[in-house]
Amino acid sequence: MNSINRRSVLLAGLGATGTGLLAACADGISGSPSLLSPSGSSVARTERKRGSTGRVHHVRLTAAARTLDLGGGTLARSWAFGSRPADQEIRISVGDTLAARLSNRLPGGATTSLHWHGIALRSDMDGVPPVTQSPVRPGSDFTYRFIADAPGTYFFHPHVGVQLDRALCAPLIVEDPREPLSYDDEWVVVLDDWLDGVTGTPDQAFAELSHGMGGMTTSGAGPGRTAASPSSSSGASPGHGMAMQFTLMDARSDRLGGDGGDVKYPYHLVNGRVPDAPHVYTGRPGSRVRLRIINAGGDTAYRVALGDHRMTITHTDGFPVEHRQVDALLIGMGERYDVLVTLGDGVFPLVAHAEGKGASGLALVRTGSGRAPRATVRPRELDGMIVTAAQLRAADDVRLEARKADRVHRVELTGRMGTYEWSINRRRFDMARPTANALLVGEGERVRLDFVNPTGMWHPMHLHGHTYQLGSGGPRKDTTIVLPKRKVSVVFDADNPGQWMLHCHNAYHGEAGMMALVAYQA
Repeated sequence: MNSINRRSVLLAGLGATGTGLLAACADGISGSPSLLSPSGSSVARTERKRGSTGRVHHVRLTAAARTLDLGGGTLARSWAFGSRPADQEIRISVGDTLAARLSNRLPGGATTSLHWHGIALRSDMDGVPPVTQSPVRPGSDFTYRFIADAPGTYFFHPHVGVQLDRALCAPLIVEDPREPLSYDDEWVVVLDDWLDGVTGTPDQAFAELSHGMGGMTTSGAGPGRTAASPSSSSGASPGHGMAMQFTLMDARSDRLGGDGGDVKYPYHLVNGRVPDAPHVYTGRPGSRVRLRIINAGGDTAYRVALGDHRMTITHTDGFPVEHRQVDALLIGMGERYDVLVTLGDGVFPLVAHAEGKGASGLALVRTGSGRAPRATVRPRELDGMIVTAAQLRAADDVRLEARKADRVHRVELTGRMGTYEWSINRRRFDMARPTANALLVGEGERVRLDFVNPTGMWHPMHLHGHTYQLGSGGPRKDTTIVLPKRKVSVVFDADNPGQWMLHCHNAYHGEAGMMALVAYQA
């Protein structure tokens, strides 16, 4: 039985006693600190404080095995909600209640869930088995119901195994009825790296990665990838000279600190389409368009540019920033950027270059006549000015007030490629004991997290249920890239009680153990 299947069995078993587990969290376990339950009275009290419009949007999402059309005759068998990746967009307004009914019709006894990425929602609707709910079993339904109280660009995806790297995700757009930006149209752009149903499955990729680099045949090695013998915990040794079907050994990017990523992907998609049959946005010359760019990938950062245009960054991870004009932007897994562009006359390539991987995704903007560029087009803007999140400033109305931190946690990002063991503070997350070694916070505290990365890999670190601020006056985000050998400090106000995951949004690093729980003390 591979590691993914073992995890599914564990989650199913925990699901049978999930109510008891959540109750135990509130009372403390074996003398550990008493923690607030994800479904306790403090969570309900906080939910009542969110301004509600009284409107309820009912949505049904059926997770099932489907054959997906990726364009140009390319078909892939995957798990999805619809006939194409990311085609089940949900759009609501601030203060609306979303009632999303998830129906699990997945094969092979797979459990699942939905996490509402970036939303500061009530803890028991966060979609993280076994912490905030029991896993949704095959043939069962679960309804997520919460008020969305902050406008922005978000998305949703499972939080079970490496299902994130299938097609079970889509945008969630929370509109602002008092939108301060002025623009003529919107274009939601979803970026995704793709192997499912083409070269294999994410489960197979993770199983191969879990063997580590020891004894495998490679064509080259990036930093931090010197072969080491696999540990006994990663399963049987792959054997000397085993060829790697999914493991990428030579991805290099100076912008990411050296190593670009772990996984070989045959395709990079923009709005569910391969570059040879790209998605086309049709607009008018001179119109001002808001692009909502979401990186839904499992292992790839993208450098994004629109040929012959400059972009003005207005938001990151749903929150406004002081506007900055750029040629291109770098977006890690789980991050979102909103940009404004004024369209020229013609046909222009929107290119998502897979950073360090020598491949790209493509979409087209057509406002007039002209021949479409080749699938391999590389606009000069990709090598122009790129502003990182650390260079952005939060807009005045969302910037946190200066305040001394009440609590500081060192979050060391630990692990290595040799044995593919990833962890936080040298402890791999234990699904059987999710509250063990939790990072404790108290309601009302100002909390500082010091992300320290001694590894040779970059890690996009995502905090559930909150947005943090980078440094002093930096942008408000929920996901940020921590480069190798670097430290990034963030602060947030503990104003959303419950239990929340903190993890690397590389799907494979997180599943290997680079996760921790941020838990409110009772």
